[in-house]
Amino acid sequence: MRLSLSSESPATVAADAGVSGVWEAVAADTPFPRALAELDRASGGAISGAWKSGELKGKRKEIAVFHRTSGGPRIVLVGLGPRNTHDAEGVRRAAAEAIRSLAGRGVTTAAYDARSFVAGRVDLASAVRSIVDGAVLGSYRFTKFKSKFPDTPVAASVIVVGPKPPKAVTAAFAEEETLTGVVTWTRDVANLPPNEATPARLAEIALELGKSHELKVTVLDEKQLEKLGCGGLLAVGSGSSHPPRLIALEYPGQGANAPTIAVVGKGITFDSGGISIKPAPSMSYMKFDKSGAVAVLGILRAARALRVRPRVVGIMACAENLPSGSSYRPGDVVRTYSGKTIEVLNTDAEGRVVLSDALAYAVKNYDPAAMIDLATLTGAQTVALGDTIAGLVTKDDGLAERLRRASAATGEAIWRMPLTDYHRELVRAADFGDVRNSVEIPLAGMLTAAAFLETFVDDRPWAHLDIAGPAYTTPTTRKYQPAYLNVGAVGFGVRLLSRFLLDYVPGKGRRR
Repeated sequence: MRLSLSSESPATVAADAGVSGVWEAVAADTPFPRALAELDRASGGAISGAWKSGELKGKRKEIAVFHRTSGGPRIVLVGLGPRNTHDAEGVRRAAAEAIRSLAGRGVTTAAYDARSFVAGRVDLASAVRSIVDGAVLGSYRFTKFKSKFPDTPVAASVIVVGPKPPKAVTAAFAEEETLTGVVTWTRDVANLPPNEATPARLAEIALELGKSHELKVTVLDEKQLEKLGCGGLLAVGSGSSHPPRLIALEYPGQGANAPTIAVVGKGITFDSGGISIKPAPSMSYMKFDKSGAVAVLGILRAARALRVRPRVVGIMACAENLPSGSSYRPGDVVRTYSGKTIEVLNTDAEGRVVLSDALAYAVKNYDPAAMIDLATLTGAQTVALGDTIAGLVTKDDGLAERLRRASAATGEAIWRMPLTDYHRELVRAADFGDVRNSVEIPLAGMLTAAAFLETFVDDRPWAHLDIAGPAYTTPTTRKYQPAYLNVGAVGFGVRLLSRFLLDYVPGKGRRR
């Protein structure tokens, strides 16, 4: 999508449709909003007529389209709900609902009157950010493998802010335009099917990104992984004809003393469950088990494009988990990069096994001041939190608060979960290894998985994000989710952690 910021009047800006927000009527006799008076005159009184008859109420998800009596841009009114509960996420959703409603209607350019979305905690800069999010992400379609796609999305959007927009607004617009472009690119990669997105292909994409964005990229193949002793990655990838890869990307940061932040992603390019095979229904969605690693690609691309202050290292643990005569088995004991051993009880608990090597590799080779991993790790996460909220596990309150603020700013929802010695003991109770990758008690699966990962972070400031639910949407779940999410990959974590990095204030963080 092409974007531009305009200081023209909504009535004169060049567009096929003009989008304005409408507050919900608080009662049946709520007076017609004065803010709509100019648009009402342009519609020949059609808008006020719809308000009086109750056809237009301003409720959330409500879309009303009117034509001007003199011709020109269509008037699109999108409901914002009650003014007193208005927030940036409401703007984001409304902007996406509007853009989606225009698809296939011959509209190529939509102009949003950003001022009509401002109220309470939402200032003009916040409104512009959220409109960019909603317009770009709401119009996203993955059509790479479609020979014909009839529902053509709106191609361009203009955000109207009035005369002489403040520098904070123009800066917010530019930043969000860049970031949403990165998210759509991330979605494109995450949506690739498993026959296209093998571990080797993800390594190629990382190398291409490194070349185009001046990032240092290191790719370790199966021979190098064996030499290093990365038994976790090798075990999980042993059943596939596509061998595993460990991929490291480095962005230098701003200044010689910039602290190092490591982001680590699970990159299972397809997860059949291995010997502990999954049920056939919905197994096709397991192409999205690479979402954490692909998000790492997006985060590093955004870090460079936005010139964040910290040094950022991205580690992608990529493998394909398939059953074959060479697969790893329940009962195997695997020695990891850290030297610690894993007793394998379930080959479908493979994400934590590959991350054991990736986390330890980040600690040993980059000495990070903080670490964050993203992984579609457990079905238990969706049971606990559903498919729009990621589970956050950390014992570092400062890290948790930074992530909470980034979540509030971006709308990528997280919820902090507890991690106790109860969960740690369940993981340590291995009969034949240091830890076990599954427990016999089907309780607290998200938290025992986190306790397993904690074993490999060397007491570093660390946060785990289980994104099993919010990483992708299905046709079934799509209808319950925000309009800026489409069926398929979401790119969850890119906006969240980019905001985290943009707002990160360097301290004494270690750097190697």
